[in-house]
Amino acid sequence: MGPFQRYEFIKWLYPGMRIKRWLLLLMVGVTLAGLGIAYFLREVYVSFTFPRVFYYITLQFIPQWGRGSIFMGLAVLSVTVAIWQLNRSILSALVPYQSNGHRSLVDVIYSHRMLRRGPKVVAIGGGTGLSTLLRGLKEYTSNITAIVTVADDGGSSGRLRRELGILPPGDVRNCIVALADAEPLVTRLFQYRFSQGSGLAGHSFGNLFIVAMTGVVGSFEEAIRQTSRVLAVRGQIIPSTPANVTLCARTADASTIEGESSISEAQSRGGIREVFLLPTDPPASPEAVRAILEADLIVLGPGSLYTSVIPNVLVKGIRRAILASPALKVYVCNVATQPGETDGYGVAEHVRAIEAHVGRPFLDIVLVNSNAEGPLPASAQEGEPVRLKGDLPRHVSIVTADVVDEANRYHHDPYKLARAIMRLYDEREQVLQRAASRESASVS
Repeated sequence: MGPFQRYEFIKWLYPGMRIKRWLLLLMVGVTLAGLGIAYFLREVYVSFTFPRVFYYITLQFIPQWGRGSIFMGLAVLSVTVAIWQLNRSILSALVPYQSNGHRSLVDVIYSHRMLRRGPKVVAIGGGTGLSTLLRGLKEYTSNITAIVTVADDGGSSGRLRRELGILPPGDVRNCIVALADAEPLVTRLFQYRFSQGSGLAGHSFGNLFIVAMTGVVGSFEEAIRQTSRVLAVRGQIIPSTPANVTLCARTADASTIEGESSISEAQSRGGIREVFLLPTDPPASPEAVRAILEADLIVLGPGSLYTSVIPNVLVKGIRRAILASPALKVYVCNVATQPGETDGYGVAEHVRAIEAHVGRPFLDIVLVNSNAEGPLPASAQEGEPVRLKGDLPRHVSIVTADVVDEANRYHHDPYKLARAIMRLYDEREQVLQRAASRESASVS
């Protein structure tokens, strides 16, 4: 049974799961204690003569079966109330505050028991695409590792990077908020961006918090771990490399663009031919390599193709680990093209770009949005939906699903996307067999 089916099964089964092994043991212990007290009272009753008033106190004017029913009823009521109040007390310490003041008990049980049994998922990317994916995935498993690009050099992250010499915290912050199980007010605080103040304007509180934590604990990686602990993050977040790297692009006219925030200029120079990092051979984070090798499922994207997804695989250790990993490898294709980076790209161009930078074909499944019709948001008028066109790669299985956010049709919906990915994982054998059959048929 896969994670998706297991979640639905638990929701259906929960009403009959009120007695656990330790509750049963508790009831056995209470019953034995009651029997011991009964034997003691019987011996006292036959050995001593009590005053007349005890006739009424012990309800001897009621038949024995009636007295037994009364005491059993009181016992059941007392145990039920005690267990209910005990559960409420324990859950109040375990469950984050919700806007309605409570959270479904099935959600709590699922979060603290079933999520730990979910598949080991490694999500690779950056920007808002990765955080969108993580927000949905955490509903199915807590064994999540987010591997984040550290090439960002714009906005608040870029300023902190240049002024303090630390890795850019922006994408890491978004992942922490997406995976956090903390109070909503805390996550809102982490995303708060200062609008005024000398030196503060443009910075987000979360970025400054991570920078401060880095100074306290001594390293960026440890700052991520401690910040994740404070916000009760489900899973772990790891930079793809601890090195301070610069993302560069080589364009069709043989010119070079340096800096992630400047790569959108490539379209005016004929488009991007390839991207690379400086220094050219940065070390991979050991924790990231370990997570990839131990993964059950590796997901690349969604996110900016050349500035969020590909920079991670440019790290040699990450690239080699992906190729060596036996995990199912899924690429989530963007819903729309990105002006300046992927103008005119279809699904095939996205796949070819990733595999060209990795060095050889490695993807098993490509997940493509099937719901491309609808009004375009004003902010995305320059882009266009990514469609299935041209010669599609034969070695991968192309799977379509409605994963678009109805409120913003140029973005993925986190819960639709996670549901589609977990279904792919559950049905991976059938999907891969169909892909192999198609490839064999095309070769013959």
